[in-house]
Amino acid sequence: MVPSKCRPAVAGARPGHAVSANNYGLQLVLQSTSAAERTKPLEFRLHKEQPYLHNRFLQHDLEKNYSGKQVHRTAEEKMQHSDRLTLERQKLTVCPIIDGEEHLRLLSFQHNCITRIQNISNLQHLVFLDLYDNQIEEISGLTTLRSLRVLLLGNNRIRRISNLDNLVSLDVLDLHGNQIAIIENLNHLSDLRVLNLARNCLTYIENLNGLDSLTELNLRYNQIRIVKDVDTLPCLQRLFLSFNNISRFDDILCLADSASLSDVTLDGNPIAQEALYKHTVLHHMMQLRQLDMKKITEEERRMASVALRKEEEKRRESHKQTLLKEKKRLTISNIAHQWESQQNRSLPSSQENNEDNESSHNSRSTPYVFPEETRSLDSLLNKGTQGLSVLDSHLVEIEGDTVYLYGSGALESLDRNWSVQTAGSITTISFNFIDFDEIVPVLPKLRIRFPNSLHLKFKENNLAVLKQFNALAQLRRLEQLTVDAQGNPVVTFTLWKYYVMFRLGHFNLQKINGMEVTQNDMVMAENLFGVLAYVASSDVPYCRLLSFLGDCRKKQLCYLLEAKGKKLGTASEDGNDRRKLGGENASRLALNYTTRDSQTEKLEEAKDRKDFCHSYIQDLVKEAADINMKNESLQKLWPQMFIELVRDAVIEIRNKDSYMKLCLQRITSQKS
Repeated sequence: MVPSKCRPAVAGARPGHAVSANNYGLQLVLQSTSAAERTKPLEFRLHKEQPYLHNRFLQHDLEKNYSGKQVHRTAEEKMQHSDRLTLERQKLTVCPIIDGEEHLRLLSFQHNCITRIQNISNLQHLVFLDLYDNQIEEISGLTTLRSLRVLLLGNNRIRRISNLDNLVSLDVLDLHGNQIAIIENLNHLSDLRVLNLARNCLTYIENLNGLDSLTELNLRYNQIRIVKDVDTLPCLQRLFLSFNNISRFDDILCLADSASLSDVTLDGNPIAQEALYKHTVLHHMMQLRQLDMKKITEEERRMASVALRKEEEKRRESHKQTLLKEKKRLTISNIAHQWESQQNRSLPSSQENNEDNESSHNSRSTPYVFPEETRSLDSLLNKGTQGLSVLDSHLVEIEGDTVYLYGSGALESLDRNWSVQTAGSITTISFNFIDFDEIVPVLPKLRIRFPNSLHLKFKENNLAVLKQFNALAQLRRLEQLTVDAQGNPVVTFTLWKYYVMFRLGHFNLQKINGMEVTQNDMVMAENLFGVLAYVASSDVPYCRLLSFLGDCRKKQLCYLLEAKGKKLGTASEDGNDRRKLGGENASRLALNYTTRDSQTEKLEEAKDRKDFCHSYIQDLVKEAADINMKNESLQKLWPQMFIELVRDAVIEIRNKDSYMKLCLQRITSQKS
């Protein structure tokens, strides 16, 4: 038997490293180990180690005389090399018949053209069989070799691992340089210590259970993507995975669970190109002594631990941000769907009530599609977002100097307590999926909450008519205005920008939808809409204009009227006075906007007032009719009543004494 120390350096051996078998004077050397020769096939050579052997076996071993396919050795050759036979480079196509050599323990057929293993079943004491660099396509003919400890089948054409059931004593198995795609039929080799499967076609490593004695596994130069079952090998110390397709640490997690693993190579894989490759490996495999053939120091372990801790914190924060972004995306998508449903419900009634706005409503009937709604999520994000709520109907978000308001419920956030620093940093306010009529009541609040706001953005707000822009005059100042075409049909009007320039001219607008506002644009706007504003203001009495003015403007009006010798509230027939009211913008004050809700409230109030007046007038008319009827009745009865009164008076005073006595009695009764 070959001692357990006698194994070839076939997997991961260092240059010049050799393992000797003193009992047989053998030395197995891994010849091609330099970087320049990595692409060359591995070659095993047998060298003498005892001084009594001639150089590399006797030359006449290579000059044997064969009789057909049978090997014949002289008695002297058998005596000198009784337990070994080498037939290297003999251009053999079949294994020759070897009779009378049942005592052989080492047999080598390296560098021949053998296609099938045969004619060696009688060598039951064989311990070492070398068939490297032949043309063997199938493992066969080894059933009787129960003592075989080393089997070298590298650089052949083998496609499957099979027919090794009886080789239970196998210690070294070299199958590198073949065409094997699956690891199989090895679970019974409990004594196997070295397995070389380099340069094959492996993509998935599994089925390693049962290899309880395996200490070295060479898987270099395959197409491996995933490694499993390595943690089931209790004695594995060296694992060589260089030059494969491993791209994720998750695909080799079983390496971290191996308590015996001390030497690993992963160079040449995509994973080795990552910035924290070494730190990650050392952090998860604290038992390693060597990585990529380099010794690991304690300082490297410490640095790896620190770096991985920082990286883990960054990863957790990044994951948190990813979840928040995904929740934001889902919330905005939900708001968009609610908005679209609301628009679809209101569309039929709107079309019936106002056929002129049919095109505007049709432009909003197209379902809103959130830009990222269709993108797929990776498995981690799918797990992380399972608990996220997508029922939120509004969202408030601050990014830099912009506050984004999604859904009508977000308008309530303007009433909360904003910090002075946050509110002062906001220069842009974006309204999304909020009806413009709901925005109008909060516009005065913007002047208080965000004193430095200069830019308003509108998207999906039902901006459909020009007069809606009148409401923006309530702001303190405005330098930029952006109206998205999606959900705002007003932008399809040719002159909408000029109307905005005219109505909000006192703000000195600089940009509309990203386009610079020039002086020529302002002149054009004034020419287009100046007459309209004058006509509108001419029909409004001063008492109505006062309601549009602030305190400062009211004082200017009072001074103007006093200079004219008029009283506040009296109408003037001179149209020039109206133009002088408050300067250039006075005429534009009549161009205001009342929301649908305000109009409804005013209509209801007017209806109530009308009903009250009608009822009051009816009561007055009824009362007047009753008085008139009584008066007519009195006129008819008065002559007769007068006659009766005179008659009664004459009768009473006819007897003067009796009348006076009667009067005294009445007076006495009244006093009592």
